[in-house]
Amino acid sequence: MASAHGAHRILVASNRGPVSYSLDETGELTPRRGGGGLVSGLSAIGPDAGALWVCSALGDGDREAVRRGVGEDGVRMLDIDADVHADAYNGIANSVLWFVHHLLYQTPLEPVFDAEFRRQWASYETYNRAFARALADEAAEGAAVLVQDYHLTLVPGMLRELRPDLRIGHFSHTPWAPVDYFRMLPDDIAEQVLHGMLGADRLGFLTRRWADAFTACADALVGGLGGTRVGVHGLGADADFLRARAHQADVGERMAALREQIGRGPDGERRRTVVRVDRTELSKNIVRGLLSFRQLLEDEPAWRERVVHVAFAYPSRQDLAVYRDYTAEVQRLADEINSRYGTPGWTPVVLHVKDDFARSLAAYRLADVALVNPVRDGMNLVAKEVPVVSDEGCVLVLSREAGAYEELGEDALTVNPYDVIGTARALHEALTMPAGERAERTKRLAAAATALPPAQWFLDQLHALEAPTAG
Repeated sequence: MASAHGAHRILVASNRGPVSYSLDETGELTPRRGGGGLVSGLSAIGPDAGALWVCSALGDGDREAVRRGVGEDGVRMLDIDADVHADAYNGIANSVLWFVHHLLYQTPLEPVFDAEFRRQWASYETYNRAFARALADEAAEGAAVLVQDYHLTLVPGMLRELRPDLRIGHFSHTPWAPVDYFRMLPDDIAEQVLHGMLGADRLGFLTRRWADAFTACADALVGGLGGTRVGVHGLGADADFLRARAHQADVGERMAALREQIGRGPDGERRRTVVRVDRTELSKNIVRGLLSFRQLLEDEPAWRERVVHVAFAYPSRQDLAVYRDYTAEVQRLADEINSRYGTPGWTPVVLHVKDDFARSLAAYRLADVALVNPVRDGMNLVAKEVPVVSDEGCVLVLSREAGAYEELGEDALTVNPYDVIGTARALHEALTMPAGERAERTKRLAAAATALPPAQWFLDQLHALEAPTAG
């Protein structure tokens, strides 16, 4: 147990923090602030709550900020060795745990849990231990600690050993693998992950499906949950922020530019739009989405020159070869569709790969159909955001494997993400849906999507952790 306790009553731990720093040629550090549910939540509890956010330095700018003592009130950034962080983050978190929970392995060839894996796992342990020690040092007696995501699965157990007085929660932003797939991990590693998580008083998940999958793994591998409670908090969209941001001038400018790219049909009529906005993450299923749009053009020739697929595929994890290859395949397939079906006045796929939030909001407002077809997703906030800001109402074509399906499935057109022909049929149904039905569905989708806005999502977890008998 720590010999001296810190002063903070509420602590959040996550790999990425609320601020990052860039370093220019002159040596000047520039901070950039992020958003999201945790930022909203900590803002909601107010500046006098004694809150601290513990995060990792992610790049040279962050590390230099730590060395210079530059920082923000309420944030402690950990300067973990860059090689250790790379092993833990890319080697284990993103290349093993992410792949397990999203069922992404090509099992004839992978995974291979060899000596290199064990070396990287030792780094993952070191990385988690650094967080546990920092939290133990900073937390006041009986403080509430909310640990975030698959990067930090070992922290609750490590922290429990250091500070048994603390109330510890862990929230998973990803799906949780079913028992048979989770058992792909070496037995000792699988048990270590579960015991690490079960060091928490309470575990939070985005849907009941993921919570039940974790419980099943705990039952099968370590004899159950013990005294750990499990709860569900389905993170919703921030309606007030999105609607206000979507009507700022830069979004209007991007809407005009997109309308220009989309163009008008042969008779001058407005072309319909099928919109998707994703990171080029393997689980997002962008390639099969493009194949489905190609199938639509093949099966329903009447849509040629009358519909455009606006696809935003923002680069993700490009330091991993498999992600670079996937991004290249997305570009190749978009080019192939445009070459095969395009005409001088019509580009079937408008693909953008440079991240631009204002342009994403512009696409949301213009969308007739939103295509959200992940092979597996913890939630998928795009599915929740589009109905909130859509100008004319938007049909949601939604994978049954997205966490959002649990809340939105009734008013979406549901697809099997692997079924290209079925998804093409759903796109056709969406494009031909009567305006009145589309508007009614959009209204119900928007209500469901905003049921638990980010600040309330965070506060609900905090209150559940502080209430000893809460679920």
